[in-house]
Amino acid sequence: MPADSNRCERLLATLERRWSELLTSYDDLPDEELSETGVVGEWSVKNLIAHVSIWEMEAVKHLPVIAAGKRPPRYSVTYGGIDAFNDQMMARMLDLSLAETLDQRDETHRRLMDYLRSQPSELLATDERFRRRLRLDTYGHYAIHSAQIKSWRDGRIA
Repeated sequence: MPADSNRCERLLATLERRWSELLTSYDDLPDEELSETGVVGEWSVKNLIAHVSIWEMEAVKHLPVIAAGKRPPRYSVTYGGIDAFNDQMMARMLDLSLAETLDQRDETHRRLMDYLRSQPSELLATDERFRRRLRLDTYGHYAIHSAQIKSWRDGRIA
């Protein structure tokens, strides 16, 4: 049991470290720069924050399904694919103010962490489907967008 507990703690520490890296990637930008387009395509940092929140919401929705031994619906069937899902979900987020986007970011991340902390350590430590979905929707995703924001910022300085 201690091995599961240690592995679980390492997983949660990785998630929190990558979350912190994402927040740090933009935390010193003025509000107007958070809404500046062109970070990734036409997306701004604000759009990326909303996008990350969408995927954390998906984790909160689908991890319990996986934990119960079931399979979440496929995005290709339900939405016509991941890109279509992203487009549909982002369309709902575009009208949010920066403050609303940041509030949603904080609330969604809190809900995710509360859920994860309430799960048995053996689930987080050993269930490969659960861990894969968690990585894809959270800390693996954070790292991608942290790097994109850093690259955008570096390009603005050059």
